[in-house]
Amino acid sequence: MAGYLPEIEILILLHLLQNQSMNGIFGWLGDHGAHQDLIRHMGRAACLPPEGLMHEHSSQVLGVAGCSRFGKADIHVENGLAAALYGRPRFLDDELAFIARDRNPAVAVAHGWLRFGEKLPTLMHGNFAFAVLEPVKKKAFLALDRTGAERLCYAKHGGQLVFGSSVQCVAAHPAVGRTIDPQAIYDYLYFHTIPAPRSLYKGVHKLLPGQALTLKNGQLSTAYYWQADYTPVDAGFDRHRHDFRAVLDQSVRDADAPATAAFLSGGTDSSTVVGALTAARGEPVDTFSIGFDADGFDEMEYARCAVERYGSRPHEYYLKPADIVTAIPVIAREYDEPFGNESAVPTYFCAKAAHDAGFEHMLAGDGGDEIFGGNARYAKQRLFEAYAQIPAPLRVGLIEPITQLPLLSSRFPLSKLKSYVTQAKVGLPLRLESYNFLHRTPLEQIFAADFIKAVDPSSADAALTEAYERTASDHYINRMMHLDLKFTLADNDLRKVGTMTEAAGIEVRYPLLDDRMVAFANHLPVDYKVRGQKLRWFFKEALTDLLPEKIINKSKHGFGLPFGVWSMQYAPLGELVGDSLSDFKRRGWIQPAYLDHMLAMQRGQHASYYGVMIWVMMILERWLQENGH
Repeated sequence: MAGYLPEIEILILLHLLQNQSMNGIFGWLGDHGAHQDLIRHMGRAACLPPEGLMHEHSSQVLGVAGCSRFGKADIHVENGLAAALYGRPRFLDDELAFIARDRNPAVAVAHGWLRFGEKLPTLMHGNFAFAVLEPVKKKAFLALDRTGAERLCYAKHGGQLVFGSSVQCVAAHPAVGRTIDPQAIYDYLYFHTIPAPRSLYKGVHKLLPGQALTLKNGQLSTAYYWQADYTPVDAGFDRHRHDFRAVLDQSVRDADAPATAAFLSGGTDSSTVVGALTAARGEPVDTFSIGFDADGFDEMEYARCAVERYGSRPHEYYLKPADIVTAIPVIAREYDEPFGNESAVPTYFCAKAAHDAGFEHMLAGDGGDEIFGGNARYAKQRLFEAYAQIPAPLRVGLIEPITQLPLLSSRFPLSKLKSYVTQAKVGLPLRLESYNFLHRTPLEQIFAADFIKAVDPSSADAALTEAYERTASDHYINRMMHLDLKFTLADNDLRKVGTMTEAAGIEVRYPLLDDRMVAFANHLPVDYKVRGQKLRWFFKEALTDLLPEKIINKSKHGFGLPFGVWSMQYAPLGELVGDSLSDFKRRGWIQPAYLDHMLAMQRGQHASYYGVMIWVMMILERWLQENGH
């Protein structure tokens, strides 16, 4: 393979990247021998002209390229050093900040690397992913932002390092390949996404938030340049409130730009962003909301409450079952790996409505729950953790034996007590997965025997435990929040919103995940986050003059999707589900009887509950087919 790519490799590469509107960076370090063809086909196929702006450079020993319809990708090659950057970082060093403004951020990365070396990412805030390559020294350095809002994947093959914002882009390099990892399929069915550092393909890995990779002397190593600091600072409510409002105002101002609108679900976070943006601008904001004509899913009344409070210019779209059929090919095409969060559908249509109305950017409220203590399980786990405080003789000698009495344990409320004790005896974080589909049924009833032999079912729980125990705090509330920064945000919500907004032609920004906001929230005392059963106590108390009371007191909901119900009511969607699961059966991973059982339960009294896993498997099959598997 000297000087050219085999025809089959070119065809596969073109198919993959033409099907995806990739925004990001990619490249390699190492003598490939086919650099001219590789950079041309990777680069031009990944870009969507005329919207995207392509930057590329290749030589015998390296290639770097960037593509972005939003102007977020830059490269710089000078004096034997190459830098590629994707995102909108803020440089804390004055000289680097000046270089970024005067030339471009990739130049600042190159200069910063020469001055600060591996300390460079500690001097950068905001969303970014970058790579620095030094071919003469055979050295490379990759880094990802603190929240994982961007993506950076990599693979090492022999003496070559391949990197890219997309798993597909890295796997398309002929030195890597697209061999599906069965463990990734298991992880997807467990988490409904494939959490970093694993990817769908063997040999391709993903950086974690706040992590950097170094290639030196032929060896790869990863390390965290940043981890959340939960050291509590109790400066008193008034001082914290003053600082919080100042950070909120600055974060929203910095995120604002011409042609910017905002998501508005009617929840606490999106309403806060809209309220703060309205105050910063001193004029009404355009907001976009999604409604559902389905019981238990529509939140439009809360969105309208916020609109009335802030005088916003509302744009509403009511999702229909036919929209799901339309969105499924988009999801299968735009995500670089299978992604099973069904709320990608309303996110896409909300962003698409904003784009069609002429907007280029949107502000989203993601992150507030995970840094200020807003997820319902934080309060729920207080109840379970309290069980350990009951004297052991009382627990072991009285309570637990009562729950095992055959005539009593099945009766309410003793059945509730039995469930409580059963869950309480499971430690965190594994207790959080008590209702996971893969824990509710023996694995041999779910998976084919050969598939089980090819995976380690304990690795998913081990990944949760690692993130939970890596927290720089002993308090279980902070540990759960740290866990959510990784699995709920970086691996799930930010991927959902970022990919779907890009697919709609919108650049999204997250003011509540501004690094200054995250640092402020992390230092709040635990009881400022969850006080008794009150979630986000400080956040809500500090915003009583900004948020409508109805929104402060509402329960958390978010962008749900009545897929389970609609798939039974709307024939084209039901047919798509049936065809997809029939195809999925033939892959030999899942026991056919388990799929049949889920469909039967969905068609019975459990449409919404079983609809979740049916969606996850259907999307997996559609993605595999769309991407040539």
